[in-house]
Amino acid sequence: MIDASRSRTNIAALLAILALSAATMVWLFWHFPVITSVATVAVLAVLGVCARLARLSDSDMPDLQRGNQGV
Repeated sequence: MIDASRSRTNIAALLAILALSAATMVWLFWHFPVITSVATVAVLAVLGVCARLARLSDSDMPDLQRGNQGV
């Protein structure tokens, strides 16, 4: 019973944080549309680069796990 309650509390906290984040983005976009758009595109670009780097490093993992580190 306590675990289920803790799960519901965590989900409620996550939804509250997401709602606050969305409200903040709307407020920023309403007051500073150009700067917010540029910042949003920059953050999405950085996340895209990080995702590509993560995929590249994941493809190297089987070699490292076998002990074949390469040059």
